[in-house]
Amino acid sequence: MYFFLSHLSFLDIWHTSVIVPVMLIHFLSIKKSISFAGCASQMFIHLSLGGTECYLLLSMAYDRYVAICAPLHYTTIMHPGLCIKMAAGSWIGGILNSVIHTVFALQLPFCGPNVINHFFCEVPSVLELACADTSVNKTVIFFFAMLVVMGPFFLILITYGYIISSILKISTSVVQRKAFSTCASHIIVVFLFYGTIIFMYMRPGSTHVVNQDKMASLFYSVIAPMLNPLIYTLRNKDVIGAFMDLTRRTIVSDKGYGH
Repeated sequence: MYFFLSHLSFLDIWHTSVIVPVMLIHFLSIKKSISFAGCASQMFIHLSLGGTECYLLLSMAYDRYVAICAPLHYTTIMHPGLCIKMAAGSWIGGILNSVIHTVFALQLPFCGPNVINHFFCEVPSVLELACADTSVNKTVIFFFAMLVVMGPFFLILITYGYIISSILKISTSVVQRKAFSTCASHIIVVFLFYGTIIFMYMRPGSTHVVNQDKMASLFYSVIAPMLNPLIYTLRNKDVIGAFMDLTRRTIVSDKGYGH
């Protein structure tokens, strides 16, 4: 679990680092501009990290499935080699998805005025600047949204269907609560992330409202990565215990200095 959490933490750090610094600069500056290369880089990295997180959350769901449904075989099934392959597959899938979207978007002609009605270079907002037919690009976006977003999301739902079925067969209520507790953080993160992604990319084009799209993008690219550490740490007894020990030591040290 901690192996996959380390990858999720790395993703969240870079996801916010790609967007937030530029966004803050634009909030504070009069001239709000970004170079073509900078926009392309931001778009590519953002898509890579988003696609990777979709697959990584699926890998984490499988990890929870094995831990609960086959606990005696957990160390045999989830051996380090498989974990590395699953993480590597998540990264490769996310990067390939990004390459395809970025290449298709950058092949379009942009005649100006190149003013993006967004706080970062997201594919739909960049397509609005093109002075050519973007129907192919929108079809590609929908197809890969089904493949990268909806595919893993449905597999996660199926996985949790098996997990819940297995938990309900447990006769002891204490063990049931413990089993549900191990999944709670992941379930919250899945619905926070996938909920906004699906709202953003799986709606018909005619229903899109710019301000709603901005809020959805802000949530899954900035707010969700910020909440993930809190969601996992506040439900983790080891982290809470370490935090309480640190707090007690700090209080004792302060009292010592006071004397």
